[in-house]
Amino acid sequence: MLRIHLRQQWYALSDPAMEEALMEVPTMRRFAGIELIIGRIPDETTILIFRHLLEKNGLGEQIFETVKAHLTEKGMTMRQCTIEEATLIAAPSSTKNKEGKRYPEMHQTQKGNQWYFGM
Repeated sequence: MLRIHLRQQWYALSDPAMEEALMEVPTMRRFAGIELIIGRIPDETTILIFRHLLEKNGLGEQIFETVKAHLTEKGMTMRQCTIEEATLIAAPSSTKNKEGKRYPEMHQTQKGNQWYFGM
């Protein structure tokens, strides 16, 4: 639960978003030590209760300072960030607007040996 709490704070996720991330993102589960088939994923209420328990006993800040000190000792830093999910949506390469030009938000990218055009 502590690892889940750390990830939730680092990525600024709400309790429902953290539950969803644990179900959808394999790296989140790996970090938390949860195997989808064997382990049970904590629901948002469990995550909320654990977070409130830490807050009630004033442990949240203390834990973050300890983790920060450990990372600093190893030459690393910790910053809060966000997660962006990117899905490639393919479109025909001839997609053009009324003026006969490609839409500015359409781009080309490569995944493996395959090229995609889309948004």
